[in-house]
Amino acid sequence: MTRIGSRRGAEYARILATGARRPDRIVTNDEICEVLDSSDQWIRERTGIITRRFAAPGETVVDLAAPAAQQAIERAGLAPADVDAVLVATSTHMVSMPSAAALTAARIGAGQATTFDLSTACAGFTHGVAVANDLIRGGSARHVLLVGVDRMTDVIDPRDRGSAMIFGDGAGAAVIGPSDTPGIGPTIWGGDADQWEALYQTASWTEYRDAVQAGGEPDWPVLTMMGPKIFRWAVWQMADVARKALEAAEVDVADLAAFVPHQANIRIIDQMAKQLKVPEHVVVARDVVDAGNTTAGSIPLALDRVVTEGQVPSGGLALLIGFGAGLSYSAQVVALP
Repeated sequence: MTRIGSRRGAEYARILATGARRPDRIVTNDEICEVLDSSDQWIRERTGIITRRFAAPGETVVDLAAPAAQQAIERAGLAPADVDAVLVATSTHMVSMPSAAALTAARIGAGQATTFDLSTACAGFTHGVAVANDLIRGGSARHVLLVGVDRMTDVIDPRDRGSAMIFGDGAGAAVIGPSDTPGIGPTIWGGDADQWEALYQTASWTEYRDAVQAGGEPDWPVLTMMGPKIFRWAVWQMADVARKALEAAEVDVADLAAFVPHQANIRIIDQMAKQLKVPEHVVVARDVVDAGNTTAGSIPLALDRVVTEGQVPSGGLALLIGFGAGLSYSAQVVALP
């Protein structure tokens, strides 16, 4: 029989550069409490969040993704035409087709690239890192643009005390390319789909449409979650996932320059750091304090901040871990750009 030919890509891959787009509008806890029955003190104590960013009216996930993507490409010293694949992690692209990745690629001049979206909510970016790494090492791409973006203000109920004060909007991006040395460790990922009801959308778009067509006035479908269950799952089970990612990369927690977990809330971040016994010299990303939880955008935004503000050395190691709806999770150790 004739054998099928195969190809190999780069021996290793790494993050070459990052980019970010934070909406201009800064929203304080006091403004949130104009609608929500809460207080600035209560929100700070429960979440650690002081402010968050809200997208402008009409500003879509593609509008957020494009400038973050352009910034990452420029910092990587590349042109849009050098990008072979564009991946966008999002759960708030309000158009079923084309994908946010396709629209982003067209917007930035990378229309020749392979494009597709990843829908794993808060774990989307770390899932994307794994996919990009495999594409490059498998020979399917040389340079991959990965964007994590969400416009959470489209899918939250501003009166819901369990979620309204937590979320914000934003986009973070990374260009991932070939490397002579290992730059992305093995990904530890999986899920607990039996607990999907811990975080879900209250109704489908077809259910909403049918109710409107029947003459009703249904509530807009929004995100709802069981906060205490998510908290326990994140703190106790995700710390173990993070340990496995360190072990797979043959790295000790003391070897890290940064710990960049999903920016869910400050209590989860601090408890995970405590469970992992993260040393004081390791920078723990706390972007959530003034960005809120931007879902798929949270890790790349936090990563971009620690890199561009000079909090960590180039080439230092960072532990990334995303977790959320599904329930899904993924974690890996990466070399910083």
